[in-house]
Amino acid sequence: MKAATLSILCLAALTALTALATQAHASSPDAWATYNKAVLAGCTKASGLKDVKPVGTAAQFDDRVGYTALLLQGQYPQKHMKGAQGTELCLYNKKSKIAYVTEWDSIRTDGKAN
Repeated sequence: MKAATLSILCLAALTALTALATQAHASSPDAWATYNKAVLAGCTKASGLKDVKPVGTAAQFDDRVGYTALLLQGQYPQKHMKGAQGTELCLYNKKSKIAYVTEWDSIRTDGKAN
């Protein structure tokens, strides 16, 4: 095989592999919707609040960080809290698919702090 033909074939193969690698990392809108549902379900399940709802949309961190963050609001279930509004921050681990929550009432969106 001539060197020029071999170079063209190598370049074509490299281009095809690059295109496949790029496609493998791209996510479709349906894949994102499925992922966002999983984040919401995981965070809702991990939350200790009643009637919990997301505040805004999830913050998608870079894959090097490995987490998606979601702010949640709901009501404290404890009787002595008398249905007080509560806020939690949820961190969803992309790899393990485990959600972790912590109270974050200091960031209350209604201007009230507990």
